Amino acid sequence: MTQSVVVQVGQCGNQVGCRFWDLALREHAHVNKKGLYDEALSSFFRNVDSRGSDRGAGGTIQHLKARAVLVDMEEGVVNQLLQGPQRELFDSMQLLTDVSGSGNNWAVGHLTYGSVYREQLVEQLRRAAEHCDCLQCFFIIHSMGGGTGSGLGTRVLGLLEEEFPEVCRIVTAIYPSAEDDVVTSPYNSVLAMRELAEHADCVLPVDNQSLLDIVSRITLMAQGSKPGPVIRSDRTLISGLGGDAGVEKPFDAMNNIVANLLLNMTSSARFEGSLNTDLNEIAMNLVPFPRLHYLVPSMMPLYALADVSVPSRRLDQMFSDAFSRDHQLVRADPRHSLYLACALMVRGHVQLSDLRRNIQRLKPSLSFVWWNQEGWKTGLCSVPPVHQSHSLLALANSTGLKPTFMELRERFCRLFRRKAHVHHYLQVEGMEQSVFLEAEASLHSLIEEYHQLDTTKMADAPRLNIAT
Repeated sequence: MTQSVVVQVGQCGNQVGCRFWDLALREHAHVNKKGLYDEALSSFFRNVDSRGSDRGAGGTIQHLKARAVLVDMEEGVVNQLLQGPQRELFDSMQLLTDVSGSGNNWAVGHLTYGSVYREQLVEQLRRAAEHCDCLQCFFIIHSMGGGTGSGLGTRVLGLLEEEFPEVCRIVTAIYPSAEDDVVTSPYNSVLAMRELAEHADCVLPVDNQSLLDIVSRITLMAQGSKPGPVIRSDRTLISGLGGDAGVEKPFDAMNNIVANLLLNMTSSARFEGSLNTDLNEIAMNLVPFPRLHYLVPSMMPLYALADVSVPSRRLDQMFSDAFSRDHQLVRADPRHSLYLACALMVRGHVQLSDLRRNIQRLKPSLSFVWWNQEGWKTGLCSVPPVHQSHSLLALANSTGLKPTFMELRERFCRLFRRKAHVHHYLQVEGMEQSVFLEAEASLHSLIEEYHQLDTTKMADAPRLNIAT
């Protein structure tokens, strides 16, 4: 079985990663009753015995180490992790921290810390890769609004392309909401997007506003459930209770949703199934043009993230929900989207015939680009999430992201027209005003490519021709 490495950068990246490792361990423990180190565990964990050497699959679990690299220019989150239940999952060779942070400044993270820690980053990434027998993918988790996540996170992404050009790079990028309290977040996001366009194979954009909306809906679901709901004993609920600290912290509920996204996306890499999907097949099948590699994630059923037992919705409804705005982790309008491709990754007790039947049922209501009418990628993992009979993760490459990116560009331009806060960036060695202009031009070009695709929905529109 192949292995993947998770690279967590910045406060947000490490908090989401923390929840992913917690939930992954719970899931494997639920399936692996005998406590044996098997191929499923080897996909994201190493087995280290008491003498400090690695053991292959088939032995009893001695000591698991996560296949991860943790980076943050503030020590707080990583120190909390090392003091919590997950402290044995990581050692000092997997960690890189500083004390002063990036001051919500992309240039400090990307240029200053990226240069200072370049060799250490490369060494840690190489070490993580060398522990893999068959390295398939790097998962990078970071935010777009802060300085370390956006700046150093995208610097790490560039280093991965330099050092491991043949290994797939899948990014989970957390975008700030329009009401974000970091005034420079539009700058950081747009500057980071230029790097994502150049160095990522696939990007899963997740925005804070969508996460907040989902948290509100799940809370209402829990409060509106029938009398006598069953509280789950392991407390793996949306609030994050039962996680590292045992008490609810800000953003725990939102981080838990993103962690579940990663959990479902990697299920085929961790467990057997009748129609497993390799992680590198996602980029291969869903990204027809290099720059248009943003995939809208949707998760079903949402009620499963709450800590109450509610009646299961019909299987067919789960597939319909996949194309509902309420289930998307980023704001995009599926009703007015042109689909380039779509993946449906199903877990649990679902038959292949159910999967095919629902695709045929949904096809007439979805607008697919004319040259890829059969652009569906399907996966079927036999192991369902804990406490669920089935689940569905949809990853859609569509033009529905264009309004979201247009709004981000407008917030960037409103600041940059007044040159507000620009001097903080220009004080960083290597940063010039032209970098802002190039980043804005890159985002504008991306929006134009989506717009050209949208015009193909018109009967008299010329065929699109985008050079690769």
